[in-house]
Amino acid sequence: MEHILDTPLNGRRDQVWGFQPIATPEARILVLGSMPGVASLKQAQYYAHPRNAFWPIAGRVLGFDPGLDYALRLEALQASGIALWDVLQACERPGSLDADIRPDTLVANDIAGFLQAYPGVVRICFNGAKAASLFRRHVLAALGGRKLEYVDLPSTSPAHAAASLETKLAAWERALKI
Repeated sequence: MEHILDTPLNGRRDQVWGFQPIATPEARILVLGSMPGVASLKQAQYYAHPRNAFWPIAGRVLGFDPGLDYALRLEALQASGIALWDVLQACERPGSLDADIRPDTLVANDIAGFLQAYPGVVRICFNGAKAASLFRRHVLAALGGRKLEYVDLPSTSPAHAAASLETKLAAWERALKI
C-alpha cells in the first residue's frame, strides 16, 4: 500500500498519508508518532527505517525479538496492551523530518474517536517532541477533558541522535509498562 501520492495534490508532490491504527480491544497504552517517514510509507509499516530504535526498544522492554516478521511484532505489541498510531492523518512534508511538516497542510487523526472505540486506553505515549506538540495543539481540546496519562518520550528516530539508545530505552521502559 503506497501512501505517497503519485500525482500532485494542490500542485505539490509531498502530500503524505499515514496508516490506520494498530489496536485491540485490550489496548491500555497508545503510542503516537507524528507521521510515518519515507521508509515506513514505502514499506507500509510503522517504524520501518532500519536505524529507527522503536522495534529494538519495544523488543527489549516487552521481551520479543525485534527481528521478527512485522506481523509478529505487531502481535507482540498488541499482546502487551499497546496500540500504535500517529497524530497526523495527512500533511505535506518533503522527506522524513518532522521539522519539514508544513503546518498549514496538516490534518489530525480522529484520536477522540479512537479513544471512544478503545476505552481501556489510559496512557498516551508520544514518540518524540513533535508528536507531543502536534497532539497538544490539534487534538487535546477534542478530548473533552478525558483523564489520561501523557508521557513525552525521546524520539526513536535516527534523526534524534542527541539521546543514546540506553537513555531512550530507560525512558521507554517506564512508559510501556502498566
